[in-house]
Amino acid sequence: MTDPRRLESEHPTFAGMRVVLDARSLQEADRAPTSAVYLGELLAAFARSPQEGESFVFLLRSDLPDPTRELTDIEVIGRRLLPPTRALRSGSLTIDPFLIGGAAVGAAWRAERGGAAGAVHHALGGAVPAFSRIPVVATLLDLAPWERPETFQRGMSARIGQRLRAGLLRDAAAVIVGSAAAATETRRLLHLRRGRIHVVPLAPRAAFRAGPGPTTGHEAGREPPAESIAEARRLGLSRRYLVYPGRFDARQDLATLLAALAELAAAGRPATLPADDPWPPRVVLVGASPDDRAAVARAAARQGVGDALAYTPALEPRRLAALVRGARAVVLPVLSEAAGLPAIEAIAAGVPVIASSAGVLPEIVGSAGILVEPRDPPRLAAAISTIVADDDAYARLAAIALDRSLAPTRTWDDVARETRAVYAAVGRARD
Repeated sequence: MTDPRRLESEHPTFAGMRVVLDARSLQEADRAPTSAVYLGELLAAFARSPQEGESFVFLLRSDLPDPTRELTDIEVIGRRLLPPTRALRSGSLTIDPFLIGGAAVGAAWRAERGGAAGAVHHALGGAVPAFSRIPVVATLLDLAPWERPETFQRGMSARIGQRLRAGLLRDAAAVIVGSAAAATETRRLLHLRRGRIHVVPLAPRAAFRAGPGPTTGHEAGREPPAESIAEARRLGLSRRYLVYPGRFDARQDLATLLAALAELAAAGRPATLPADDPWPPRVVLVGASPDDRAAVARAAARQGVGDALAYTPALEPRRLAALVRGARAVVLPVLSEAAGLPAIEAIAAGVPVIASSAGVLPEIVGSAGILVEPRDPPRLAAAISTIVADDDAYARLAAIALDRSLAPTRTWDDVARETRAVYAAVGRARD
């Protein structure tokens, strides 16, 4: 594994690169929220510190609006439009690499004449180009297709597509992951060479970062910020609510969360819980589509805990941060997690995390929360009860999270700088 900070020391100054970048996740944020946040924050950081010779060619879907038009502070020399492949379902896994590779042909032509030191193709979300004529840098934020093949490789076309992607990732000049745990799993699952894996930790969005003064209501007798109170009231929540900011697919363990809430209901209300707080505690599901909401509501009704759930559509960062900052905890029951961005942002806001001991979450959460095994409703129920009803245990965890939030915090400018160091290490000029 390679630390980009060492690459920075080896290349203290370097000309910018021509970057061919797959920007489709910005157009489909509802389908790939973590990728959309990653790319949006990375490009914004690039724009804050423009580099001489740096330019971009964006790959975009032809049938959706182009959000990159708003990026006025970086040099965009071209946009290549790709046809939509969603209707092909798993078949798109095989076709997509060839479409991407074809769309990028010639994008690096004469890059050095524009002042660039070379060119790279930055792939995102496993959409790696086939037959690329320039070095490929792939950011890998999801390992579920290879961690859970029984779910993500059930059909023949899905198996072929995921194996093709794995092979293309092995051929990439560099693969960026967000943590040491993700690097270890990437090597184990995809058999990548150690020297091609670069750990570039993610950062919380600015809205989640703690300021110089108190920012949360986790200390005894302190009210949450006014914006947090307003968001809670809008959703009809009491002070002791939980936030679930995850997706709604096979990577998550929502069935265990619902079963845990049912166990809490059956166990009865804790004597220490204030009378105005509901039991089981309310859990806010953020970003659920109408179809997701209907499916989750049906599953919750079968468990008898429908009233314990509240729903809100995807929120812009400031409102989401306010909702998280006022929560008792963020809850992340997952079966696969290779990025951990919700946990990073919760801790940056000074909020404890209840999470599955899966993927990168143990590394990120540490002592700032409670880790439980996946698919273990009794232990998840015990963790929720501790956070919500045991004020002493909660105060200890909240103090740790708050201390971590007030420490020097990594920013997206750091991520951008280290990503550029990876570009410089593998890129080269090519006609």
